[in-house]
Amino acid sequence: MADPHGKESAFKRSLAWFGSTRLGAWTIINLGSRIDTRLIRATGGRYNTTFAWPCLLLTTKGARTGKPRTTPLVYVRDGDSLVLIASRGGNPRHPAWYLNLRANPEVEIYLDGKTARYVARDAEGEERERLWKKAVGVYSGYEKYRRRAGGRQIPVVVMEPALEQ
Repeated sequence: MADPHGKESAFKRSLAWFGSTRLGAWTIINLGSRIDTRLIRATGGRYNTTFAWPCLLLTTKGARTGKPRTTPLVYVRDGDSLVLIASRGGNPRHPAWYLNLRANPEVEIYLDGKTARYVARDAEGEERERLWKKAVGVYSGYEKYRRRAGGRQIPVVVMEPALEQ
């Protein structure tokens, strides 16, 4: 996110640049995810390895195994909903967490030291475009990922709070 005067720090721009490179995306996906899963829980969500962007922990049910799978992800708020970008660093294939969501859209999200239930759905049409622009406003590297993904349209996922029963 930019500061109130519209300027990002040089540090944040450097992090965004590194994260948008192939090496940076690989590092975040393969190393940062392992560290963040523990770090976010240990600090009640106050700290993560991205330093400059908000992260949550998404726990899905494995599409084939049914086992819980937890993934740290950058998110964007949109009213009561949370928005996730299934970029996988611009890989031509969808991330595993997204495939899990398609099979089992009911999830748990750990955010700000609390766990809550959400239901996932793909954004489409004008809503998708609006949320994509909002996400790119938070993390500009998504545009580079979009170009790198080839013919794959990167899903924009809306996480809506589950209705309590």
